[in-house]
Amino acid sequence: MSDYTLNDLARLVASRAGTSPDASYTAKLLAGGPAKAAKKLGEEAVEAAIAAVQGDRAGLTAEAADVLYHLVVVLQAGGVSLDAVMAELERRTAQSGLAEKAARRHT
Repeated sequence: MSDYTLNDLARLVASRAGTSPDASYTAKLLAGGPAKAAKKLGEEAVEAAIAAVQGDRAGLTAEAADVLYHLVVVLQAGGVSLDAVMAELERRTAQSGLAEKAARRHT
């Protein structure tokens, strides 16, 4: 298993954010604003879901990688750090998933 992490991916996306859209797909997505990156994330999520339903493990693996990448790009576009997302996940896992979900309905 690779030592490559989501933090590594987030650093790579951040480093490419300021490059030329002609030289970097990441920069091109970011130059299109949050809506462009979000649209691509949605497309990739649908493709991942389809691969999962079809039992296509290789396809799901590839599409899941696309989803993670595009999610990190959307976070960059929205000015939200991966650390903030991870902190929110940590907060949520301090209780059962059912209790956490029920609590969200009331806020």
